[in-house]
Amino acid sequence: MKAIPIGISNFEELRNNNYYFVDKTNMIQEFLERKSKVTLITRPRRFGKTLNMSMMTSFFDVTKDSKYIFENTEIMNSDYINEMNRYPTIFISFANAKRDRESIITTIKKQILSEWAKYEYVFKNLNKYDQKEHDYIESNLMDFHSNNLNGINDALSFLMERLYAYYNKQVMVFIDEYDTPFVEAHVNDCYEELRGGLSGLLHNSLKTSDCLKYALLTGIQRVAKENIFSDLNNLDVNSVLDTAYSEYFGFNTDEVNQLLNIYGLTLNDDVKSMYDGYKIGSIDIYNPWSILNYAQKKESIPYWINTSANTMIKENIKNADLDYKDQYEDLIKNGYLDTQVNTQTSFYEVKSTPNLWGLFVNAGYLTIDKAIDITDSFYRIRIPNEEVNREFRNLTEYYLSLNEGQLNLLLRFCGKNNQMNLSK
Repeated sequence: MKAIPIGISNFEELRNNNYYFVDKTNMIQEFLERKSKVTLITRPRRFGKTLNMSMMTSFFDVTKDSKYIFENTEIMNSDYINEMNRYPTIFISFANAKRDRESIITTIKKQILSEWAKYEYVFKNLNKYDQKEHDYIESNLMDFHSNNLNGINDALSFLMERLYAYYNKQVMVFIDEYDTPFVEAHVNDCYEELRGGLSGLLHNSLKTSDCLKYALLTGIQRVAKENIFSDLNNLDVNSVLDTAYSEYFGFNTDEVNQLLNIYGLTLNDDVKSMYDGYKIGSIDIYNPWSILNYAQKKESIPYWINTSANTMIKENIKNADLDYKDQYEDLIKNGYLDTQVNTQTSFYEVKSTPNLWGLFVNAGYLTIDKAIDITDSFYRIRIPNEEVNREFRNLTEYYLSLNEGQLNLLLRFCGKNNQMNLSK
């Protein structure tokens, strides 16, 4: 029996070591057919974003021979196999750009330096002007003591120029969890110091570079205020509300059924109530992290712990207005809420109740149950399942200024383990 790939986010590692594999390779076909210059896909944490980005990189990377790892996958039956390993490809992940300012900056620089090291040969025989620019950017990338992002605005765009000159092909760019450093800088009170460098880095590579073929970014939410994407031609934003790419992040019901059957389990009502309930586009989706953990441990318990988003939401609750607080109580009391939801602008940029509900949805704490009035962004939102409901109790304890665990004790005492009710 194949091992269950818990914590495996590298596509080549997953395929080379014979882990259980859910085929999402048709995402490559959709990506190529849409021909969007820059695509942004927002999904909650632990919904398979990094693995899919690794898959895309392995498919396109001109330095690799990927036929073996894509053997017997769905993309091999398409007309797009001729695109395999044809493009210079950059892949960086900001997933670990967290905690304090120094850690955020160091992670960003090291991720870029790893791509510079990979393509070190394209920097040979530079003319004196390009050599001067190379040395300036490199010195700033390798400066881990200045505690800032000064001088790296062109770190990606310069590498793209050299790759284009070497291969005579435009470059594929994949940036995983692109919004993490923005969010973490905000949470750690260093946003104003870092936002310029971050914005410049992304702007110069995605908006002004003629060397870009296509770019794909993933994250929890869209960072709109910094004008990273302003005036960008053919920007394709896909949130949990959109049908595009909806089947490629998370597991659908058939995929969950097949996986559980292989490992001697069934998709019964208990499993559904614990892990089901997300809707992406028009598809019912399970959190893959939780399902994989359940398949391995065979215990129907919560596995989804989203500490980064939890901290971000708690910080933003402090700044919520009275309208939000009234709505929050209605949500907890009824299990759902009809309200305006904005998934396109982050709450820390524009503090409004619709943006805060959008954060809850983007982070996976709530799901869209149905559209009431799309024109006015009016939706019914609800807590997707029992696993997330238990995480909501922690937020509610924070909201009510209770000590950790007090609400669970109260619910047990009242005999209401499955539903919170703040109406009394």
